[in-house]
Amino acid sequence: MHILVISDIHANLTALEAVLNDAGDIDAAWCLGDLVGYGPDPNECIFRVRQLPKLICLLGNHDAAALGQIDLASFNPEARRAVLWTQEALNPGSIEYLRQLPEREQVGSVTLAHGSPRQPVWEYLLDTRTATQNFEHFTTPFCLVGHSHLPVVYHLGNGHTQAHLILPQAQLPMEITPRAILNPGSVGQPRDRDMRASYAIFDPDEQVWELHRVEYDISSVQKRMEQAALPRRHIQRLSAGW
Repeated sequence: MHILVISDIHANLTALEAVLNDAGDIDAAWCLGDLVGYGPDPNECIFRVRQLPKLICLLGNHDAAALGQIDLASFNPEARRAVLWTQEALNPGSIEYLRQLPEREQVGSVTLAHGSPRQPVWEYLLDTRTATQNFEHFTTPFCLVGHSHLPVVYHLGNGHTQAHLILPQAQLPMEITPRAILNPGSVGQPRDRDMRASYAIFDPDEQVWELHRVEYDISSVQKRMEQAALPRRHIQRLSAGW
């Protein structure tokens, strides 16, 4: 079974389409949240994601902020500007779709969350200490998260008390063993100094995780962001992947 795992699209339709074209035929799609925020195409991205087969989609912090569910004081000034723009840009259908998204799901042997299993919408898993603490908050062999925009794996083997960090190589299938927290990286705004869109293909039956990176037309997205008067820093960072 080939499951497309995507996260942090951030209203970047060009990157999303590149990912979907690259992924080819899939059996199902799991979207780990943040369909909107930062980018210029919130409604278009929501519409496109909703077309994916056997879709499970979660609520991310930028999705929640666009709905007014998070205090904007929690965001830096530039992110706050992007949230306010997104709130104005979303159409009623998009708003209704975001409102019904769950914060966390469990599918067979896999737990899904945007930020972490402990705090699904907001917590970042950026180090092995925080990741280790989060293994107490799910019981399945695997947990998939997004939010950090970093494609990483945290593995906690039998008898170990501290998770260790694995940096998967793109286009190289990786056999995974319980227990592990896996992050596919960001479709629309990578932050690992690689500007290419990031996603993963997951086979839960064979326990194989395959990270993918794909180039897309960044300049066209930046032009749309400029036309929308979105923050300059968010425009520039797409070119460098930070």
